[in-house]
Amino acid sequence: MDSAAATVEVRQIRGPDEIDALGEVTLAAFSSLPADVLSDGYGDELRDVAGRAAAATVFVALVEGHVVGGVTYVPGPDNPLAEFTAAEEAGIRMLSVDPAAQGRGVGAALVAACLDAAAAAGKARVALHTTPWMTGAQRLYERLGFRRAPERDWHPTPAVPLLGYVLDLDGPTSAMPAG
Repeated sequence: MDSAAATVEVRQIRGPDEIDALGEVTLAAFSSLPADVLSDGYGDELRDVAGRAAAATVFVALVEGHVVGGVTYVPGPDNPLAEFTAAEEAGIRMLSVDPAAQGRGVGAALVAACLDAAAAAGKARVALHTTPWMTGAQRLYERLGFRRAPERDWHPTPAVPLLGYVLDLDGPTSAMPAG
C-alpha cells in the first residue's frame, strides 16, 4: 500500500473488523511515543474502540481499504468521554495514525471530520488535549488553527501532563488542506 499516493477516506467506523483494526492502530500510535502513556490501564482504554463508538462518534481513516487511523468525536459535555467541555463545545479524543502513515494528511483528514461534525451541530468551539511528546500532533493542531489553552492543562497521572488546545468555529469548516 503506497499511502503517500493513495486517497484517504474518512467516515464513521463500521463493523468489528474495523473496530479491532483501529484498536491496534491506536495502540501502535501511542506506543511509539517516548513516554509511557500506556500505564494505569490507558492502553486498554485506547484499544476499546467499541466502547468509544457506543458513547460517541468514532471516525476511521482508510487508505486502499486498510485502517490507518481514527479519532473520537465527543459531541458535548454530557458525554462520558468529555474532558472539560462547555455546552457550546465539542471535543476530540484519541486521534491516532498508524506510524507508517504519519505525515501524509491522515491526521488532518480525521480532524476535519470532527470539525465538520461540530460545525454541523452548531458548536462554537472544539477542545482537545495532547501531550508534550506529541509534537507532530501539536504542529498539526496549530496549522489547523487551534490555539494553546494553558488554563485547560491537567495531569491524568503525575507522569502524564495534558496540554489543552481549542479552536473557535466560525461556521461550517473543512480543515483538509488542499493538495
